[in-house]
Amino acid sequence: MDGEERKVSLVVRNYDPKTDLLGVEDVERRCEVGPSGELSLFTDLLGDPICRVRNSPAYLMLVAESIIGEEKEIVGMIRGCIKTVTCGKKLSRNGKNNNEATPKPVPVYTKVAYVLGLRVSPSHRRMGIGLKLVRDMEEWFRKNGAEYSYLATDNDNQASVNLFTDKCGYSKFRTPSILVNPVFAHRVRVSSRVTVIKLPPSDAEFLYRKRYATTEFFPRDIDSVLNNKLTLGTFLAVPRGTYTAQTWPGSNRFLSSPPESWALLSVWNAKDVFTLEVRGVSRVKRTLAKTTRVLDRALPWLRLPSVPEVFKPFGLHFLYGLGGEGPRAVKFVKALCAHAHNLAKERGCGVVATEVSSHEPLRLGIPHWKRLSCAEDLWCIKRLGEDYSDGSVGDWTKSPPGLSIFVDPREI
Repeated sequence: MDGEERKVSLVVRNYDPKTDLLGVEDVERRCEVGPSGELSLFTDLLGDPICRVRNSPAYLMLVAESIIGEEKEIVGMIRGCIKTVTCGKKLSRNGKNNNEATPKPVPVYTKVAYVLGLRVSPSHRRMGIGLKLVRDMEEWFRKNGAEYSYLATDNDNQASVNLFTDKCGYSKFRTPSILVNPVFAHRVRVSSRVTVIKLPPSDAEFLYRKRYATTEFFPRDIDSVLNNKLTLGTFLAVPRGTYTAQTWPGSNRFLSSPPESWALLSVWNAKDVFTLEVRGVSRVKRTLAKTTRVLDRALPWLRLPSVPEVFKPFGLHFLYGLGGEGPRAVKFVKALCAHAHNLAKERGCGVVATEVSSHEPLRLGIPHWKRLSCAEDLWCIKRLGEDYSDGSVGDWTKSPPGLSIFVDPREI
């Protein structure tokens, strides 16, 4: 067979951690090559390529393997997960609400799939590998009853946008904002007019289901999220003098007579899942950033806005489930973000991040640096099933955006 061209074949199969880890990590390294002279964000999955979907109810990772003779090489991969979320709401016409003058809205759920981490080795692009990975993943979605598939991608990543919208049948759906704030060397002051209470998971679940279950993308298994070991807690901000941790009456009694204003959020410890690193920064900028940290540590009372050490691997805390009511809710969210910052500082994180709808009224209370944040994170969606979960919603892909959106921390 010498001198003859060897046959090339491509196989898409399930990821095997025993044999595929090194090949997958090699593809990740080759794909994360930032533009020359520009800032780039690199992710270290800490030896677990499935870490970003592992906590979901159902998940799968596929790899694309190139086979030439007896030589095999991992040239691409994709991750996916499935869960049940709120896709809309309807008015209740039965049960206890039947006696009420105005029926209350209740959530309409659908089974939705999420695509994450599509990678194709630079040497094997424009060969249809990415398209095959997506289609094989979608087939798994359909077999497991998913009605919709969605993904998040950088609005500026034209290659990714074109693949999903032009070739895979996805449509642009939502454009939430990723808000990132650095963790300083000093503690951030929490307003003395606010009391922050850490809620038991059962109280947090009750509060979320009663007030935010109709929010788009709200996970039906919110209890699994709140009880996950990566959730560091759900925190409620109330006016000082109303409640304390010792006098907390429980969410049921709290909601029966709430204060004029309040806010809540939950904290997810992504630091134990993956780390990030900023590369492509000049030596001058590194020196300036280091100087701000030295001054901040030496003179903490000045509360200098120091640049954290993001030029080596760092962790983050993700804030999810932001909510609040009342005229001072924005200020209470700001107090909760300060509390979350101090929690992140204690645990050695480099940044605190969250993602909210571009129409979210409470975003005004979320401190962030524009240079680290993303004003528009593009979410694309595709209808997989022929039948709808509920006729009152219709085709979710054509629905208008609401004020808020629930971003599941299991998929960041």
